[in-house]
Amino acid sequence: MLALKVAILSEPGGRKYNEDACGYWSSDRQFCCVLADGAGGHGGGDVASRLAVESLLARFSRTPSTSGPELSQLVRQTNQAVLDGRTSGTILEQMHSTIVCLVIDFVDGRTDWVHSGDSRLYWFRDGRLVERTRDHSFVESLVDAGLIRPDETRGHPKRSVLRSALGNDDEELELGGSSSTRIVSGGDVFLLCSDGVWEYLPDDILESLLRTARTPEEWLAAIEKAICEATSGLKSHDNYTALTIWLSGAAEVQGVQPPGDA
Repeated sequence: MLALKVAILSEPGGRKYNEDACGYWSSDRQFCCVLADGAGGHGGGDVASRLAVESLLARFSRTPSTSGPELSQLVRQTNQAVLDGRTSGTILEQMHSTIVCLVIDFVDGRTDWVHSGDSRLYWFRDGRLVERTRDHSFVESLVDAGLIRPDETRGHPKRSVLRSALGNDDEELELGGSSSTRIVSGGDVFLLCSDGVWEYLPDDILESLLRTARTPEEWLAAIEKAICEATSGLKSHDNYTALTIWLSGAAEVQGVQPPGDA
């Protein structure tokens, strides 16, 4: 049976307040975590992200599941909660939030995830990145079209323009996620993070910092130090939030795919 350790980092960065939110829920069999990065300005973003995290975890705790389709439906219900939370003529009128959610079954060693926006999930095995989510963003569309290289997305003037996020009408909400239920094993590491993390830390840097870390807390401390060094000359920079899960133990699993076989 799998076991896990969790660590969280969340800071306002160069902003006056933190519009990121994250949290997790766990039972004897299942673990669910979620991270959200709000937008809307003047306080609306922090309400959206907090509402998204609280709504999703409350719903999941009532009906736990690792099914990909059910997880997608859960995020759509969370989207409706954000829409219902808007109030015309107030700071909440246009609030939006990204979301990324990961679910792990300890007993069967299965995982699924779903996301919308540009908050990311990274999956590492043996200190190497094996998979990460693809952003619902304007610059990711440019990469897909072959108009820019992946390394040109950071610092692009339209990097923050999203194609989808919570707060869109349901028919316009794009979701991405695991193409099928996947196998996890002891030693696997997951990272959920807002764009305030990955904007300054390319994949190879995350790998390098992970390989020298002995604990989840040590890894996040190294990530925070690297962000502070990268932003030291900037007048302002975004909030940054990271939630990491380190797995240990083993589980017997049949009929599902390991990373890289999707």
